Amino acid sequence: MQQKTKLFLQALKYSIPHLGKCMQKQHLNHYNFADHYYNRIKLKKYHLTKCLQNKPKISELARNIPSRSFSCKDLQPVKQENEKPLPENMDAFEKVRTKLETQPQEEYEIISVEVKHGGFVYYQEGCCLVRSKDEEADNDNYEVLFNLEELKLDQPFIDCIRVAPDEKYVAAKIRTEDSEASTCVIIKLSDQPVMEASFPNVSSFEWVKDEEDEDVLFYTFQRNLRCHDVYRATFGDNKRNERFYTEKDPSYFVFLYLTKDSRFLTINIMNKTTSEVWLIDGLSPWDPPVLIQKRIHGVLYYVEHRDDELYILTNVGEPTEFKLMRTAADTPAIMNWDLFFTMKRNTKVIDLDMFKDHCVLFLKHSNLLYVNVIGLADDSVRSLKDGKLVPMTVFHKTDSEDLQKKPLLIHVYGAYGMDLKMNFRPERRVLVDDGWILAYCHVRGGGELGLQWHADGRLTKKLNGLADLEACIKTLHGQGFSQPSLTTLTAFSAGGVLAGALCNSNPELLRAVTLEAPFLDVLNTMMDTTLPLTLEELEEWGNPSSDEKHKNYIKRYCPYQNIKPQHYPSVHITAYENDERVPLKGIVSYTEKLKEAISEHAKDTGEGYQAPNIILDIQPGGNHVIEDSHKKITAQIKFLYEELGLDSTSVFEDLKKYLKF
Repeated sequence: MQQKTKLFLQALKYSIPHLGKCMQKQHLNHYNFADHYYNRIKLKKYHLTKCLQNKPKISELARNIPSRSFSCKDLQPVKQENEKPLPENMDAFEKVRTKLETQPQEEYEIISVEVKHGGFVYYQEGCCLVRSKDEEADNDNYEVLFNLEELKLDQPFIDCIRVAPDEKYVAAKIRTEDSEASTCVIIKLSDQPVMEASFPNVSSFEWVKDEEDEDVLFYTFQRNLRCHDVYRATFGDNKRNERFYTEKDPSYFVFLYLTKDSRFLTINIMNKTTSEVWLIDGLSPWDPPVLIQKRIHGVLYYVEHRDDELYILTNVGEPTEFKLMRTAADTPAIMNWDLFFTMKRNTKVIDLDMFKDHCVLFLKHSNLLYVNVIGLADDSVRSLKDGKLVPMTVFHKTDSEDLQKKPLLIHVYGAYGMDLKMNFRPERRVLVDDGWILAYCHVRGGGELGLQWHADGRLTKKLNGLADLEACIKTLHGQGFSQPSLTTLTAFSAGGVLAGALCNSNPELLRAVTLEAPFLDVLNTMMDTTLPLTLEELEEWGNPSSDEKHKNYIKRYCPYQNIKPQHYPSVHITAYENDERVPLKGIVSYTEKLKEAISEHAKDTGEGYQAPNIILDIQPGGNHVIEDSHKKITAQIKFLYEELGLDSTSVFEDLKKYLKF
């Protein structure tokens, strides 16, 4: 397209006087128009981008040239009256031609590729690949790595640069202006840089490092403008170059992309309407690649990675415009994709870039370009994937000062379409009087906003409730309500799913948790059809026994399944011996597994680590709907005060008064 543009501009300069007559005779196609003059013009080397930097002024007359619409009959020579406006138009075109001829005629060079890596900047200087220290990049103080003239090409330039992770090698793709053929040279970086290897007809290429700290180069081989083969190569003492993948369907092409955090190398196989992506682990590049989603006709998708999650830009589903979706890296199939961000109608996505805490979308809407920055650490965007607001109720004393230093107790449920219980309880009055902040998070899955609110938090949307809970807590902290070291969480029954899941995913948000008759092992419970409520609750949690999609999704949030060695908040669990709804066996298994994970983390951390307290309080003879007892309430509140290091003397005096024991 750049070459065609140059042809057109040159042709326009030489032929404006004849343009009016050309328009009289035929519809003018600017490509044909340029080709017509190809042999009559000796082209100079121009670069359109740099030309535009001069911002030449366009005359007002040129902006206001009269325009007309012609039909086939209008263009017939017999309509002589159409010739009358020609002199006026010709005069305008003459002025345009004169304006163009008076513009400076300069030769412009191709804009140089520049890559920053480590403490160096790599770029082209003249006919050489060079590097300089970042702070000296503008001082012409550089080191020559490779002279492009060694390749004996006509006017070569560097099209792409990739630096190996440890800066032992740099790879550069070199091509010429009049050809798409390219050569990839591998330069070994040392006191005397040398060309280690070169590969012809390379299209895309990326570096990764294997388990033995050896640099591995993946590249695609281009034949007749088609890329179907992926190779991987190593250098130095262990040289190897092998074909890694071949796409057999000639209608598809292959290109490589390294995610922004360098965690995964993606093999992208696509045509104009359909794509398929494979992941290569950046830490284990010799392992077989993992398929994200096999190609589905009409479905395009592109992949980025951040914090063990894949961000997928795709046109799957309705509307057919691109949307941003998200899934865990270990469950990449399309059935697990959750909607994360949608575009306005008639909006075109130009590009996507991923940063530590932000995702940047470059968009075009109503012919205007703009940037949309999505804060990935921002509560509202991270949690509310579809733009819905999560209601939250907060209680505290009106005369409380410095709320950031006050203890916070979060309440959550989010299941079965039931409202979070907010009925008056004496112990809540006691806590508020003692300076506590009470927050009730009405997350999706509950019934506060109707049937759709429930539907948006059940089955394969259960993670919405977890995201909502996380957002509520972060929002409270962000607005000055308490802090993580003073934040506690309480949940009952099915609310234990979200509470337990949050302990696994974001334990740093909490200091202590109290759970009562908690549902913690969703997967095993829903696969055990001998339990009384399993079949009844399939519509809430899914059927992992017969539906692999449901099984994989439950694995993503199930508290028991996701316990891992890490720091956890302290947890107090109250269980009931005769509970038929949440069997004691599952709670005991959860407690034992949690203690093992904490113990393993303590060993890895070393001396001085203060492990959290895990308490399982089994109430003899009780069941799931037993009335609150003074002993149970007192034990739970005592636990919270001790974990936060608060004085509970006055509180228990008030509890005795309100609970009458």
